[in-house]
Amino acid sequence: MDYRAARDAAHEDPAAFWLERAGALAWSRPPQRAFAVDEDGIARWFPDGELNTAALCLDGHVAAGHGDRLALIHDSPVTGTISRLSYGELTARVARFAGALRELGVGRGDRVVVYLPMVPEAIVAMLACARIGAVHSVVFGGFAPRELALRIDDARPKVLLTASCGIEFDRVIPYVPLVEEALALAEHPPAHCVILERPQASARPARTPEGWTAHDWATLEAAATPADPVPVAATDPLYVLYTSGTTGRPKGVVRDHGGHAVALRWSMEAVYGVGPGDVFWAASDVGWVVGHSYICYAPLLMGCTTVVYEGKPVRTPDAGAFWRVVAEHGVRAFFAAPTAFRAIRKEDPQARLLAEHDVSCLERLYLAGERADPPTLAWLEETLRIPVVDHWWQTETGAPVCAVPLGLGPMETRPGSAGVPMPGYDLRVLDDDGAELPAGETGHLVLKLPLPPGTLPTIWGDHERFRAGYLERFPGCYHTGDGGHVDADGYVHVMGRTDDVINVAGHRLSTGEIEEVVAGHPAVAECAVIGVADEDRGEVPIGLVLLQDGAGVDADALEAELVARVRREIGAFACFRRAVVVDRLPKTRSGKILRRLLRGLAAGEPVAAPSTIDDPAIVDEIAARLRDAGVAP
Repeated sequence: MDYRAARDAAHEDPAAFWLERAGALAWSRPPQRAFAVDEDGIARWFPDGELNTAALCLDGHVAAGHGDRLALIHDSPVTGTISRLSYGELTARVARFAGALRELGVGRGDRVVVYLPMVPEAIVAMLACARIGAVHSVVFGGFAPRELALRIDDARPKVLLTASCGIEFDRVIPYVPLVEEALALAEHPPAHCVILERPQASARPARTPEGWTAHDWATLEAAATPADPVPVAATDPLYVLYTSGTTGRPKGVVRDHGGHAVALRWSMEAVYGVGPGDVFWAASDVGWVVGHSYICYAPLLMGCTTVVYEGKPVRTPDAGAFWRVVAEHGVRAFFAAPTAFRAIRKEDPQARLLAEHDVSCLERLYLAGERADPPTLAWLEETLRIPVVDHWWQTETGAPVCAVPLGLGPMETRPGSAGVPMPGYDLRVLDDDGAELPAGETGHLVLKLPLPPGTLPTIWGDHERFRAGYLERFPGCYHTGDGGHVDADGYVHVMGRTDDVINVAGHRLSTGEIEEVVAGHPAVAECAVIGVADEDRGEVPIGLVLLQDGAGVDADALEAELVARVRREIGAFACFRRAVVVDRLPKTRSGKILRRLLRGLAAGEPVAAPSTIDDPAIVDEIAARLRDAGVAP
């Protein structure tokens, strides 16, 4: 089935299309119905089906005779270690740790908070929860205690799983003090905390003054009786994932078992074009949705080998780190954020370190997490000589909304576009009043209801918040919060969050469009464009620019060249007149530029470092630079 046939089939008879996709899984009780709305008004996929996601990821492959196949590679340049687990070995570990959780009182529907670095135990923990029907909630390791406490209070877990430390480059980050503070702050702390002891830092004693009991991970796992998989309803929650950057009560995206497994299993085949035994690497963290979908679940559902990487694109030890991992482990399909490759390109623009590694195994590269700027895309295509696919999805969707699905046959990729809507997604572009816009016009990107399997059915504990946040703005549609346009051939161009659209003297401009032009300058490694208040025009754009290493360009001359580029390629009406050179840009740990923070700093507002920021020190750094440049008051 090619893309057009799959798209048309999913549109014309979604129930038949998704039931056929569901047939690829070994259900405990196969679904007879594809879709229903329950008594609470929540849309549910495969409401009469029953399965166990962990069993599909593990036991099924072992039973089929593939227990010796490599399931997981843990590559940790920060500790200088590499370890591997076969499907048989991973199944045994997951079964035993599931038994350990059960002995701590965890059962079907109970929540477990996972606060771990990029170690194999993070995958073991998630699958162990799924095995006994518990609901995991992974929190990025190293998150601030207050943010962890908020998530604990929302999820109300029975158990918290953590490690003695995480490692950032050559810096050890003790986790136990952070956990202790979070549990002291939380109103609903769990009774048990299981701590993975790592050589780089010591864990705390068995009992703390706060009254929660600490357990040693290795001891607990070794003594446990393995647990068998527990069949659960397809509509039962598999996990709750809190979206980054929340304030106040966090927003927990719910993912169910059935729709999630069907969507992810099919995406590996259709979007990524990989099969059993292939090595698939998503260079993300288990704390983010990419880590849930494409480090843990999707590769194992397909029978692939997944790579768990505890390192960075640079400085572990250099800008050739990614190429080393690809070559050493035989990665066939690779998935990372554009910001990672901008960092690599900045340090090694001629890709000299790539020449040290044989990456002929790599057949395709995927980009997501933020908009892929055409210069970075072009550099990757020229450097690697393989298809480079930008694709777009959200924490809420759990899998791609738009992509170039190479598994459904060859398709053109277009710089600046995230591809075409995936089968099951009816994407429209609307103006502020909800009227549909023609091809080429920029507006709100929305998805006609119902959403396909794998997307969030609700927000944890607050369905009204789900309705108000996603469904009320444009009735009958899910509001993505992103803006963009669809070209005449159906390719989607995502220009960024709609709050990144600025109004310059009546002209609505996407800062993403301006960033594309600025990033095209050969001296620019990375940039962010934001809107600042202007007495005459309402708003005007300014750029914050990070230079390529060794660029050797005068800042004033560069600003003049960038202003001329924007004037030539967008128009004088954009009123782009300032480009401020900075040493670095504020980012989340997953690599997204914190543009809202930049807007606050440019406005001279008191801005606190958000919990998601990679390095809080950059807030004062950028504020001072903007003041020196005369941008901020």
